[in-house]
Amino acid sequence: MKNKQEKYDKAYLKMAFEWANLSYCKRKKVGALIVKDGMIISDGYNGTPSGFPNQCEDEEGETHWYVLHAEANAILKTARSNHNCKDATLYLTLSPCKDCSKLIHQAGIKRVVFANKYKDNSGIQFLQKADVKLTFISEKDLYEK
Repeated sequence: MKNKQEKYDKAYLKMAFEWANLSYCKRKKVGALIVKDGMIISDGYNGTPSGFPNQCEDEEGETHWYVLHAEANAILKTARSNHNCKDATLYLTLSPCKDCSKLIHQAGIKRVVFANKYKDNSGIQFLQKADVKLTFISEKDLYEK
C-alpha cells in the first residue's frame, strides 16, 4: 500500500498533466499546480502573456522569448490573489529551468514534485542548494496501482 503523501503527489501530478493540455504551445506542453495546506492555491501552464496571441512558436518552430513557463505563471497568479507560496508544494510535469528555479526559491516554495526531467539540470541543482525538497515521480509511475 502506498503512503498517503505519495498518493496525493501522484493525484496532483496527474492534474498538472491535465492542466498542461490547456497550453497552446506545440513543442512542449507543461503544467503546474501549487498546493498549500491541502488546497490548490494556483495553477499554470506554459504560454504567452495575457493579451498576446496564443502562439508560442515562430515560423521556424522556435519558442518566442516572451512565453511564460508553467511554474512562473502559477507563481505570478498568486501575486494577484490572497494566497502566498510560503511553504507550499509545486507540482510540475517537467523539472524547472534555472530561471524558474530562482522564482520557486524566492516565492518560498519548499517542495517540488516533478514527472519529467528538463534537458538542463542546473535548475534542480540550484533548488538542492536552496534546500528545496525535490521528488521525482516518473510519468509512467503515475498510473501504477
